[in-house]
Amino acid sequence: MKKGRKSEEKSLLNDKQIIINVADAPIRFQILVEVNCQVVPFEPDVVYRHTATYIDNKLYILGGIIPSSGTRVNEFFSLDFSVPFDTTQKLPWQDLSSIINMIPPHDSATSAKGGANNDTLILYGGKSTDPTMASVYIFDPQHVTWKVQTITGINTIKVWDLTGVIDNENFYLFGGNTPDVPPNEFLNDMFILDTINFSLGRYSLVNAPTPRCNYGATLLLNNKILYIGGNDDPTTDFNSALDITTGTALPLNEVYIYDTINNIWDKEATTGQIPSNRAGFSTVLGLDGQRVIIYGGIFVNPGYSDTTLYVLNLTNYNWYVPIISGTMLPKPRFQHKANVIGKYMVISFGDGYDRTVDPDILLLDISNNDEYFWTTKFDPSAPLPSTTLPSSPNSSSIPSPTSSQSPSSTPSSSSSKKLVGGIVGTLLIGISLSVGGFFIYKWNKKRQNKNIINENNSYYGQEEKELPTERNIHDYGNATNNKGHETIQIMNDNTTNYDHGQEIVLSPKNENTTNHEPANDHHDQEIMQTLKNENKFTHEQIIPAPAVVYDNYNSGQGAISTSNNNGRSSSQILKDEILQTIRQEFGQNLKDEILQAVREGSFNNLNTTKNNARQD
Repeated sequence: MKKGRKSEEKSLLNDKQIIINVADAPIRFQILVEVNCQVVPFEPDVVYRHTATYIDNKLYILGGIIPSSGTRVNEFFSLDFSVPFDTTQKLPWQDLSSIINMIPPHDSATSAKGGANNDTLILYGGKSTDPTMASVYIFDPQHVTWKVQTITGINTIKVWDLTGVIDNENFYLFGGNTPDVPPNEFLNDMFILDTINFSLGRYSLVNAPTPRCNYGATLLLNNKILYIGGNDDPTTDFNSALDITTGTALPLNEVYIYDTINNIWDKEATTGQIPSNRAGFSTVLGLDGQRVIIYGGIFVNPGYSDTTLYVLNLTNYNWYVPIISGTMLPKPRFQHKANVIGKYMVISFGDGYDRTVDPDILLLDISNNDEYFWTTKFDPSAPLPSTTLPSSPNSSSIPSPTSSQSPSSTPSSSSSKKLVGGIVGTLLIGISLSVGGFFIYKWNKKRQNKNIINENNSYYGQEEKELPTERNIHDYGNATNNKGHETIQIMNDNTTNYDHGQEIVLSPKNENTTNHEPANDHHDQEIMQTLKNENKFTHEQIIPAPAVVYDNYNSGQGAISTSNNNGRSSSQILKDEILQTIRQEFGQNLKDEILQAVREGSFNNLNTTKNNARQD
C-alpha cells in the first residue's frame, strides 16, 4: 500500500493566538500555538492651540500644532474619565483620527458641547491653509461621525484665537483674530451661534471690551460671562520661560462682564495681588461658583515667583495667590486647555513644558478652597464637597448653570404643594367632622333628656304644655318685666286637652320682678311651674304659644311674659331662641349641667309628691 502524504496548513490569527491545522492521511492533529500580541498604545503628538471638549465622561482633543516643528496635526483622540488613571503611566488614549478626513489640519479653533440634546461637539473657526475648511463642524459621539454644518443668518468670517462660551444652546463667540478685516486683525464683535437652529447673529458692542484674542472667558452661575486679559499686539513674542520679551499683553486689573439675558456689557475694577499682563492662559469656575481660577499663559514678568496660578474672588473682585501643595509643581503652559471634571481642574497639553518631566495631563484638586493640591491620580468616585455647585463652564466645555437647578425644583415644589394641600384638606375635613359630631351629640343628648321629661310627665298625668288662647293673660296673674330672660318653647300641636302637656320653662333668677306678691326665699333655685288650663276647650283662635316664664312664688302664680310685648313676631322669637341656644351650647356647658341636675331633682320631688298623694 502506497502511503501518500499530504499536508495542508491553515492559520487563523487573532489578538492572542494562532491555530495551525496539519492534516495527514492516517493521522490528524491540531497544534495550538499561543502568541503574545502586544497592542501598541496610541501616543498623541505634543500639541498646543488644540480644542478639548468634555462629553459623556470623555475628553475629546482635536487639531493643534507641534511646538517643536510648528506642524499642524490631523489627530483626533479621546480619554475616558469614567475610570481611574495615573498621569505618570501610559494613558489609555483612544485614537479616532481615521474619522476626521473631512476636516483639514488646523489650529486655534474653539469648541463646546451643545446641540438639541446637549450631546454634540460643536467646532467653530480655526486657522488652516486649506481654503475649503468650513466655519462649523459637528461631531456625534453616539454614532462617531462628523459632518459639515450649514448655518444661516449673517455671513460668517474666518476667526481664530477666540474662546467660545456656551450655555447649552447659544454659543457666544467674542473677539478673535482674522485676516478678513485688514489692517486690524483683532475683533471685539459678539457673535452668537444658535446650536439648535444653527443660525448666527451679531450682538451688542456698547461698552464691549477692546478688540483682543487669546483672552480668558468663563460662564458664571448668574448667566453672565467674565472676560479677562488677552492680547491685542501683533508684535508680541516670548521666550521658553513664557516671559513676554517683545510687545505686551492686556492687563488684568479690570474685567468685562457680558449679561447674556439682557445683552449688555459692564466692567469691574479688580484689587489685591493682581496678576501681571498676560494672554493664552486658561480659566475655570471654582466648585463653589464664587471664584475664577486662571492658570499659565505668556506674561510680563512681575518680579516675583508666583506667576502660574491665581484666583479671582467674585464677591469683591479681589485677586490672590492660593496655597498650593502636592506631589508635583508643574511648569507654566501656554495655549493649553482646561476643563472641570469632578473635583479636578484638568489641564491638557500646551506649549512650554518638558514631556520627559511633566505629563500631558495635569490634575489640580480644587475641592478645598483653602489649599489646592497637584496630583497624578484621577479618581472618578472621589466625592465633591457638600457646598459644591454645578460644574463651571470653561474654555472648551461649559454646562449650563441653570440646568442643574430648575429641573428638580419644579416637581419638588409641586409635590410639596400637593402635600400641604392634602394636610390642610384633611385638617378641614377633620374639623368639620368634629364640629358636626359635637352638634349631633348635643342634639341627641338633648333629645334624650326631652324624652325622659315627656315620659315622666305622661306617667304622672301632668300638663307641661301651655297653648294660651286669645284672651287676657292677666287672668293667671300679674305680668312681670322679663326682659333678658331666656325662654324655651315646647308645643304639642292639635291637642284639645291641655292637661296632658306641660311647658317647661327654665328662667334665671328674676331680679327685676314687678309682681307685688311676696316672693319665696329660694333666690338661688330655678323652679319649674305648671299652669293648668282647667280642661276647657275653646273655639277661640289659637295663637302659637309664646314662651312662658314662671318666677319663684310661693302662691303658685307666675308672671307670664310674651315676646309680643316687644312687638316681635313668633318666627323672630324662635330664631333668636335657636341662636341663643347655640351660644349656650358652646359657652355655658357648666350651666347646662347644673340645670340638668336641677331638672332631675325637680322630677324626683314631683315623683315623691305624687306618691305621697296616692297614699293619702
